[in-house]
Amino acid sequence: MLSTERRLLGYMKPFWPLFAGSLLASLLASVLDGLNLILLIPLLRTLFGTAGALEGQTPTNLETFIRWITDPLIGDADPLMAAVRILALFLGVLLLKNLMSYLAAYSRVVISEGFVRNLRNALFDHILRLDLSYFQVTRQGQLVAALIADVEDAKGVVSSSLARLFQNAFLIVVSLVALTQISLRLTLLTIATAPILVVGIGTLLRRLRFHARLRVGERGDLTSTVVERVSAIKLIRAYGEEDRESRGFHDQSARFAKRVIRTQRFLLVMSPVSEIFGGLVLVLLILAGTRPELIGVSLSPEVVVVFLVAALRMMSPIKSVAQFPAEMGMAMASAERVFQVLDEPATDVDQPGERDAEFRQDLRYEDVTFAYGDDPPVLRDISFRAPRGTVTAIVGPSGAGKTTLVDLLPRFHDPQGGAILLDGIPLTELKRSSIRSLLGVVSQDTVLLNDTVHANILIGDQTASREAVERAARAANAHEFIIQLPEGYETPLGERGTRLSGGQRQRVAIARALLRDPPILILDEATSALDPESELQVQEAIDRLMQHRTVLVIAHRLSTVQHADEILVLVDGCLVERGNHMTLYRQGGVYRRLHDIQFREPGEVVESEAVSVTNEAHPGE
Repeated sequence: MLSTERRLLGYMKPFWPLFAGSLLASLLASVLDGLNLILLIPLLRTLFGTAGALEGQTPTNLETFIRWITDPLIGDADPLMAAVRILALFLGVLLLKNLMSYLAAYSRVVISEGFVRNLRNALFDHILRLDLSYFQVTRQGQLVAALIADVEDAKGVVSSSLARLFQNAFLIVVSLVALTQISLRLTLLTIATAPILVVGIGTLLRRLRFHARLRVGERGDLTSTVVERVSAIKLIRAYGEEDRESRGFHDQSARFAKRVIRTQRFLLVMSPVSEIFGGLVLVLLILAGTRPELIGVSLSPEVVVVFLVAALRMMSPIKSVAQFPAEMGMAMASAERVFQVLDEPATDVDQPGERDAEFRQDLRYEDVTFAYGDDPPVLRDISFRAPRGTVTAIVGPSGAGKTTLVDLLPRFHDPQGGAILLDGIPLTELKRSSIRSLLGVVSQDTVLLNDTVHANILIGDQTASREAVERAARAANAHEFIIQLPEGYETPLGERGTRLSGGQRQRVAIARALLRDPPILILDEATSALDPESELQVQEAIDRLMQHRTVLVIAHRLSTVQHADEILVLVDGCLVERGNHMTLYRQGGVYRRLHDIQFREPGEVVESEAVSVTNEAHPGE
């Protein structure tokens, strides 16, 4: 498996040309910065009227370079005019250097945000393709933290921090070249102290990365808690749990804060350590530069001043380079969590060789068996046929496997045994996207996005016109209440459609399904949670929706399925009875029991209600 660093670099591929341009601008800025340092020597000499060579009396390469630059400017000018000319050159170089620095910094921003965008998009797209079982064992907040915070932190590895590393490395190299030309011996003395700093930083880095990993995990847990508690705010208030939830969150928040403090403790100490180290080196250089007996040569005052200025300016990039491993450690901890999600297998994708689905004849389940993971089977050897244009109802006690049975049709899961066939072709040979294009789904738990009414209906068919959307809303008995909303069809519905009642949300979902106009319709307890008035309006819309379609309907209220062409009775994942309403009622089995329980008079007791249902399904148990 590729290392995390190499995988992150893969997301930099579109930005390498811009990254190279940024490095070139940084290199030019560093060279111009070094040139300005060199120009300080003739400027100080001109201002203070001093003269001298570097290290001994023989002119060095640097001295020759200075004369090559300044002689055309100074010529026979008086000292004041010479100083003005050199100062003008100094300011011009400074202006150009800062222009290059700005271009390099702006390029880094473009690269960083583009990198984050691409990585975040890749992660989101991958999440959309993960198996549904993954979301049953993973907290939503962990995914939110990975998408938002962890991706943001990861960009430091290959974008801003990496670019700054090269920029600071250029500055250090240019400064060292200038320093060696000023005084090789002082430069060697400066370099000789560097291993001390490297060893100290390395020790701190190991502790930093350990705490950074723990901090990232606890941030995900904290995000999960916020997401879960906000979505359950009504439950918390209904049971008076505000104080307990507040205490729990405060404790968790305190643990996270403690972890952040521990991480920052090691991160922040690196700056003062390198600062103190730089100060000690500076003192050493002052002593050495002003004591010829220590380094064996005599340096003029302006040379010592420029050397100290160059050494001081080199301290900042050295500190930044020293902190790069710490920033890398922080970013890598977040990047590892991002790739943990990306490494989850994406099962909800079309495979090579799969073909487009069509529906003209019938839908069949043949000996279908399904289990979630290693759990016992939820469905066992289910077989039935639903001809085109018929209504098949699925009933049974809670936990019988009804929803799982219809979830297999859109290939949210694939059965472990048997097969589901569309016009005689197994679903596993058909593209998921084409199967789902044939389906419309209306469930009890209606999902609406935090968008406008129009956008929520348009999910059914993104190419539909506004007129088609309104026709679908009218057919769903939704148009009247929609136009009474503050902005009509452009009214934002809030998260999960909280601005609408349950019946209104259902009618928007029905309008969505009508707009798609699918040949196969799945109704999963679509009216079970509604009051009588809302149920009547929704049922009218459903009746229109069901016309001329093949329908699989899960129903808790048996009154809504009495006219189905066939009723399937499930108990504990087994198909125990099948037939129309009258046939099943006369048999006096599980369906009769369920019917009598629902339609009994107040106070009437149906003998052995719960036990009889199970015993008739499994008489030997």
